[in-house]
Amino acid sequence: MAAEGASPRRVAGELPVAAPGDVVTAGERPTVVSGGAAPAGADRDGTARLRERVVSRTSQWQGNIFSVETLDVELSDGSHGYREVVRHHGGAAVCAVRDGRICLVRQYRVALGCATLEIPAGKIEGDEDPAVCAARELGEETGLVARELTLLARSNGSPGFTDEMTHIYLAHGLSRHEAHPDEGEFVDVAWMPLADALGEVRRGAITDAKTIIAILSVAG
Repeated sequence: MAAEGASPRRVAGELPVAAPGDVVTAGERPTVVSGGAAPAGADRDGTARLRERVVSRTSQWQGNIFSVETLDVELSDGSHGYREVVRHHGGAAVCAVRDGRICLVRQYRVALGCATLEIPAGKIEGDEDPAVCAARELGEETGLVARELTLLARSNGSPGFTDEMTHIYLAHGLSRHEAHPDEGEFVDVAWMPLADALGEVRRGAITDAKTIIAILSVAG
């Protein structure tokens, strides 16, 4: 049994680029490979004609969770475009399954005006390791502690306007302790049979992207 608040088991050795299926634990930050600029003259992925070069950027708003900036970009044909971008530290989530049931949390989302069913998740604090964030949020919201976390997938929820990325982990070796949600956070824990969760996705009752990815990944 893992001790309350314990981080998942550390994996020894050199840290590789994390990919879905890798075991990632506290202190071992996965390297995120994103679409950076290619070397001059290179077009290894065949997307040179699609790339947009940032000419200038203007900060419009800075909040506690995200910031907003506007960009002037040069397109491959020489014309210019205007972009509005939300910058976000990203988040981490945990798919916890035991005895054929998935752990979900029900909470009210004021942006949507309704309650949702989601896998436990939270925002990454600064340069925090996503695995550490995932373990913390799992414990805070549900009281569960995982012996280890396996990177299941990464999700860019709305790449058209934000760089927010959610790291989704699969929990192994679960033990139960006492939940301790953040101040002002009210959630109910619901254990749902995987077949029922899949049905909720298909009928449009579960709409959260990270939760859909988690359910589709494990329900098969």
